[in-house]
Amino acid sequence: MSKPSDLVQGTLDLLLLKILALEPLHGWAISLRLKQVSGDILQVSDGSLYPALHKLEQQGWIKSEWKATENNRRAKFYSLTRLGRKQLDNEAANWKRLAGAISRVVALEEL
Repeated sequence: MSKPSDLVQGTLDLLLLKILALEPLHGWAISLRLKQVSGDILQVSDGSLYPALHKLEQQGWIKSEWKATENNRRAKFYSLTRLGRKQLDNEAANWKRLAGAISRVVALEEL
């Protein structure tokens, strides 16, 4: 399993914004969705997830509200803001540019 330290700097924000663009989720569901969508390759610890969510909320990219879960427990649900949508678009474009550049280097023919 990859750890957040294995990820390129800043990709956790991009991943969280993308997951929350799909639907509002609470922290545990965000972590589970990341793991599922990545084919069990990516996972994020609570010690990385919640500080990242707090930072995104402070920046105005996500908002939160307390609601009941499907198990009738109270949890903080996070959702993307309009500013967060713009940030997601910017970060996704930057990621595509960076991933393309890395792919070109990796694809170089060896002598």
